[in-house]
Amino acid sequence: MASHRRTSPSGLAQSAKAARVTVLSAAAATAAAAFGATPVAAEPAEPSADATRARVDRLYTEAEQATESFNKAGERTAELRAQVARAQDSVARGQERINHMRGALGAVAGAQYRSGGLDPTLALLLSKDPESFLDRAAALDRMSERQSGALVELRRAQQRLDQERAEATRALGELERSRAAVARHKRAVEKKLAEARALLNSLNSEERADYDRASRSGDRGDGPVPAPSGAAASSRAALAVQAARSALGKPYVWGANGPNGFDCSGLMQWSYAQAGVGLPRTSQGQRNAGRHVPLSEARPGDLVTYRSDASHVAMYMGNGQVIHAPYPGAPVRYDPVGMMPVSAVTRV
Repeated sequence: MASHRRTSPSGLAQSAKAARVTVLSAAAATAAAAFGATPVAAEPAEPSADATRARVDRLYTEAEQATESFNKAGERTAELRAQVARAQDSVARGQERINHMRGALGAVAGAQYRSGGLDPTLALLLSKDPESFLDRAAALDRMSERQSGALVELRRAQQRLDQERAEATRALGELERSRAAVARHKRAVEKKLAEARALLNSLNSEERADYDRASRSGDRGDGPVPAPSGAAASSRAALAVQAARSALGKPYVWGANGPNGFDCSGLMQWSYAQAGVGLPRTSQGQRNAGRHVPLSEARPGDLVTYRSDASHVAMYMGNGQVIHAPYPGAPVRYDPVGMMPVSAVTRV
């Protein structure tokens, strides 16, 4: 008869213990392998040349918008300087007039005081020449009436002077705020331009050359740009076109309006100034400096503003081309009229 041996309780315990040890050892080995391995941090990928160029374009756009704010604040500062000068001149003239009026009234008051020490009735009785006394008394009465009128006018003049002083003080305060805005916008422009330059410097020479050849809407190509053609909208527009063409190749200088450097609106303002036409300093102002016409009807000399905020401006030259000051590092040049979304076409 075959006999079957049953594992003792102690044997079962030993087997279970051995199994647990095996499992735990395997887990420990796995954990040790996991924690013992030094993870390799993934290095950040270098931005592509296309991404860098796109970022530079965005920075130039933002710098251009800040430049427009700088120009607008500068234009307002110039207006306020003239306003302050006029107010201060008016205050000085008003004060001089009041001083003169006070002097005249003081002389009359002194004369009255010197002649009024004696009661008029008693003076008449003691007078050797009553008729002469009465004539003098009547003259004094008339003088008193004029003096009263002069006092009223003096009070009015003083009120006007106080108002002019308050206006001069207000204008001075606004002038200081405008000066602070100019400095703030200048810092913003310089910061964005410095960042753009650093990004451009990170490109290799071939990538940089590609960027320099490209317009804001893509590749400009290496072929010659068609010569501008078509009749200008007016004789002054023709003169402005001639002036703009003479600026080809001049450098972009933000905040400049010629003759040796230009930003976009500065080029338009300078070109039309050569034709005897005064334009606002900013592209937003230039957008509304004349009559709007459809792009399909654009003629040489028309101003073409771009983007919804009209933060860039160029001059239409015919053949689908504009002249403009593009951005720092790019001189005044021709580009396609559709290089950016058109905001308006303005005939000056």
